[in-house]
Amino acid sequence: MSDNIADTALAIKEMRIRGAGRIACAGVVALKEFADGYVGTGFDKFLQDLERSKKVLLDSRPTAVSLWNGLHACTKNISKADSVEEARQLISDGAKNFVEMSSKATEAIAKIGARGIQSGDIIMTHCNSSVALGVIKEAHRQGKDIKVYATESRPWRQGIITVNELADTGIDTTLIIDSAVRSVMNNVDKVFVGADTISSNGSVINKIGTSQLALAADEARVKFNVCSETYKFSPLTMFGDMVTIEERGYDEVVKTGEVNSSVKIFNPVFDSTPAKYIDAIITELGIISPGSVYDIMVRQLGDSIFDSR
Repeated sequence: MSDNIADTALAIKEMRIRGAGRIACAGVVALKEFADGYVGTGFDKFLQDLERSKKVLLDSRPTAVSLWNGLHACTKNISKADSVEEARQLISDGAKNFVEMSSKATEAIAKIGARGIQSGDIIMTHCNSSVALGVIKEAHRQGKDIKVYATESRPWRQGIITVNELADTGIDTTLIIDSAVRSVMNNVDKVFVGADTISSNGSVINKIGTSQLALAADEARVKFNVCSETYKFSPLTMFGDMVTIEERGYDEVVKTGEVNSSVKIFNPVFDSTPAKYIDAIITELGIISPGSVYDIMVRQLGDSIFDSR
């Protein structure tokens, strides 16, 4: 395993690389660099080292299916290779194609999603989704007068990144604490969030607190939109696999000694928002309903779904 694989995995674990799309691209690039720099001609040994490297990367963020799909896209043709050199080229080509596809998907989603924003709209967003923010920024770029409420997104407070990013763009932005979502929702016209994983039944796994926004939006009859590239759709869920909800350490929530040692700390990173609370999923293919996710998985991935099992 190369140092770059270990460094990338650590950066993902330590939240220095955040966001499902960024994580996927970082993992893909790390795997490409592993292949490019591999020393040796033993093909079987190369394949073994490749699988170990993939596992290290995947273990760094088990919830983000984007990472799984990205690494699978890099290596899905590896069975066609007969040598290290051929495998290296296949991985390199797969990585370049994935990164390019990811960039184009983000741009397409921004343009498609911005069509649904009207001048005068008040928008709410959560955490720090580059895809969701792309939609909001594109609407602003088009000259639409909008205002945004952004949640703090405890415990890592990614909302601070979000509000600074939006304010730097010139968008009227207000930061709210997570528990203020329901109080503010009646002033909101539309919600735009990202996704880490979308299951075959259309439910969305995203930053903890997303389901809270969805419930509040449903109560207030505010349209709840998920912005997601289709590579965040999880083919594994078609076979009944459950999405792993990552939990992190207590030290992200409280300082050592701040609470009684008998107190347990529950710190899940993500939650699941049922499909019934989602009005639309905005993808690079267009705006779809949660019920269309399964069909798109089959159409997009085809036989490769079954090859990946």
